This record gives sequence, structure tokens and C-alpha cells, in this order.
Amino acid sequence: MNHAASACKYTGIDKDYSIEDLAAFHGHLGPYIVLGYRMGRYVREHFCSDQIGRAHVVYCEGVPPQTCLADGIQMGSGCTLGKRNIEIIVSNEIRCEFACGEKKIVIRPRQISFPPQGGDNYSRLIEKLAEDLYSMPDAELFTAGTS
Repeated sequence: MNHAASACKYTGIDKDYSIEDLAAFHGHLGPYIVLGYRMGRYVREHFCSDQIGRAHVVYCEGVPPQTCLADGIQMGSGCTLGKRNIEIIVSNEIRCEFACGEKKIVIRPRQISFPPQGGDNYSRLIEKLAEDLYSMPDAELFTAGTS
């Protein structure tokens, strides 16, 4: 079966997803899905638009909320677990590596200032943080370097 994206008029890969779309896909709105979405979109727009020929590796603690990066990357880049071109590797460092042919780019998120845990409004503060991240410039969210 040929999975060529250009052959399918229904992919919508160029669509910009709203925070409502991210929350609907993921089940809630959190900082890591937003960060992953922005990373995936950055890679698609500035590095390689071929969603079939790209491979993504998410390095993180291997548990939520950090693994939520993968959900965002799927929405932003078009790479999916089903196509087997994204994987999660347990690591103490959070970073994402994207490969397209011989080219590779590594994206490292900048430090996120999370609100203190506890309290009745913690969930709302996390959601507000995600909303803020959604509209921040890429350079304030992460660094990207090619190799």
C-alpha cells in the first residue's frame, strides 16, 4: 500500500489546530501537548514537510505528562504511532530528534515554569499555562539545531 501524503486529499496536514482541537484529541489541555504540537509544526514548516519519510524520537521520562509531547507532535507533524514513524525513548533529558533522509534536527524545550501543585485551582493554572505556551514565539519555547 502506498501511503504517499500527496495522493490523499483528506490529510489536512497544513491545518493549524486550535487549543480546542488539541484538548479534544488529548482529553484535556496541558503544556506538553501544546509544546509537542508547536515542535511538530515547526519541523513540518521549517525542516521537512514529508510526513511519511520523517522519523521522530521523543526522549523523556517515559510517563505523563512528558509523554504527552508525542500526542502534540503527532498533530503538529503528521507523523503517527500507526505509521511507526514516532517513538518514545525513556531518558532523563527532554528532547526530540527528527530525521528526514540524511538530515536531522534536535529540538530541546526551554524550561517551563509550572505553578505549585495543590490547591483548588491547580488544573486551571495548568490549562492557563498551556494557553500561554500556545501563543508564544517558537524561540521562547524551544531551541532547534540541525546536524
